[in-house]
Amino acid sequence: MTGQLTILGSGSALPTWQNSPSGQILELSDKSFLIDCGEGIQLTMRQMGIKTARLYSIFISHLHGDHCFGLLGLLTTFDMMHRTQPLHIYAHKDLEKLLRPMMDYHLQDMKYEVIFHAIHPRKREVIFSDRTVTVETIPLKHKVPSCGFLFYEHHRQIDATTGEVTYPMHKRYAYCSDTMYVEKNIEQLQGVDVLFHEATFTDEWASRCKLTMHSTARQAGIMAQKANAGRLIIGHYSSREDDHTVFLRQAQEEFANTQLAVERETYEI
Repeated sequence: MTGQLTILGSGSALPTWQNSPSGQILELSDKSFLIDCGEGIQLTMRQMGIKTARLYSIFISHLHGDHCFGLLGLLTTFDMMHRTQPLHIYAHKDLEKLLRPMMDYHLQDMKYEVIFHAIHPRKREVIFSDRTVTVETIPLKHKVPSCGFLFYEHHRQIDATTGEVTYPMHKRYAYCSDTMYVEKNIEQLQGVDVLFHEATFTDEWASRCKLTMHSTARQAGIMAQKANAGRLIIGHYSSREDDHTVFLRQAQEEFANTQLAVERETYEI
């Protein structure tokens, strides 16, 4: 089975004329997952005609605004569209504390349930699993508790003789943003089909990585190379760089099969 990744936003904290804050739609095993929800993500979704009927889960990597400020607007739009299916949000426990009062004020008569699932960003654990897809957290290193997400798809197999059901891994997609380079994550990412890794800075600005706790494009390439990833997609570009080919060139010097995350583009998984 194949999946698709649609980039809704690929910039960092300061929006630019060509980049919006973070957001992606991952389609895997006939399910849709929203990964991060920066400001304006719902507008891009509607302009692209993205269907939300199969969107039941949202995964928020951390609580910096460029990764979650779009949530309230999205929840409001879903209510105006007469959504009735429950919506599950997986995030640091503080998100519910921040969002629930605004929901109580602005969405007093909402017609669907929002279910928050508290995750522990500093711990690797399974946070979602059904018959076809499992999601694990990837502990990251950032200024606030932050984690990535490893999605892996299962090809269902049934042994009619023993009655045993097994779910061998099929497609795997990993999302790592925002973070410094974390060597110990190589084991968890080993052999992933597609790795999205933040590449906030070019080599010229590498000294800011320690201060801001981000990665360079080159470090993203090193991570993909050491993890034997099938393909690398880089994004979360600093507003300091208008020419994204610089990010691409530096990442490709470490890992040739690298692509730029381009907003409103869809990639096969």
